[in-house]
Amino acid sequence: MKLLFLAPLSPKTGNHTTAERIRSYIESAGHTCELRDAGDFQSPAEVAHLVSGTPPYEGALAIHVFKAGRLLLDVQVPFGVIFGGTDINEDVKDERKRVVMEQVLLKARFAVAFTDKLKEEAEQFLVCPSKKLHIRAQVATRMASSVRNERVDELHVFLLVCGLRRVKDPLYLVEVFSGWHCQNLLNILVIIGPKIDPVLTAEVEAVVKRTTGVYLAQERSRLELHAAMKSCFAVVNSSVSEGMSAAILEAMDLRVPVMARNIPGNAAVVQHEVTGLLYSSPQEFVHQAQRLLSDQALRETVVRNGKRYVKKHHSLKQERETYQRLVDALHSV
Repeated sequence: MKLLFLAPLSPKTGNHTTAERIRSYIESAGHTCELRDAGDFQSPAEVAHLVSGTPPYEGALAIHVFKAGRLLLDVQVPFGVIFGGTDINEDVKDERKRVVMEQVLLKARFAVAFTDKLKEEAEQFLVCPSKKLHIRAQVATRMASSVRNERVDELHVFLLVCGLRRVKDPLYLVEVFSGWHCQNLLNILVIIGPKIDPVLTAEVEAVVKRTTGVYLAQERSRLELHAAMKSCFAVVNSSVSEGMSAAILEAMDLRVPVMARNIPGNAAVVQHEVTGLLYSSPQEFVHQAQRLLSDQALRETVVRNGKRYVKKHHSLKQERETYQRLVDALHSV
């Protein structure tokens, strides 16, 4: 089967990584899958023209019901969609977008949500037949065994892994963390990730430059990033909104404690004091970080349970089999 796969493909984002991984599953099952950036198309008519070309596509797939799925409304082939965090966290609040998303869901053969919570919210806010909704947890990227675990002597490095864009809120902890650093110079915060939003990047660079205890690191290759994660004290998430954070899953897989902002997307993955620690304010972050520093049993618990959680719920094999089955089902109805 020849498939068109649409997704927002900004470089070095979770969407891009997820799309590439799913594309590889589809092609390993013997299909042809062409991955295209949804941003390259202006209207559903453009996509319909592409799909009906020679040779024609026989099916389609999209990540993000609104951003990409809406472009499939005019195609005459069966398609499926995968929810992005923005769909439920932001787009359903816009009546115009919500109507379009419901049109997409009614026409789609299936819709995939990464978590039970995302599925429940989709059913609550959108008109969509429940039988179409499937849950398929995103996987943690498997690590190369050759990654070195270089420790940073004495320092307690809290690593905020994020692209520099508003939704990741990279400055959320900076002021309070800097005050904590002044009390104990061994505690430092490192923000690491690609510079996606030029305006925000300039703002972050200016703030970090005049702030003690907080550093901005250039993006690294995946292997280098994983090495940094393994050598830090904890991996931090401070996002305003998340679908499912790949950095959180990867930290758990690497046996690194996770400290995540208490938002629905994170709380669906991080169970407080079980698989990681949740916080609702910068002050609470410092409190939870102090607990993690002083309580070795707590640290060992969240590390052990985080690894178990990833192994049980984010299996590469299960994810591959699910998407292969769903694609095969496009023409079975």
